[in-house]
Amino acid sequence: MIKYMGTKSTSDGGVLYVFLINGLQKEIREHALKQYPGCYEALPPTAKARISANRAWLSKT
Repeated sequence: MIKYMGTKSTSDGGVLYVFLINGLQKEIREHALKQYPGCYEALPPTAKARISANRAWLSKT
């Protein structure tokens, strides 16, 4: 069971996505979402849009 709980900001300006995975709280960085199957799908549309915007910006650099 995967449940999205929210986000946390890090001291360096990054974002951690907080999930409840099988009863354990996990804080996952954006680039590590692929390592946790089902987590990206559990994100709300606003978080997915932010990740998409970040990827589009990075592809321009």
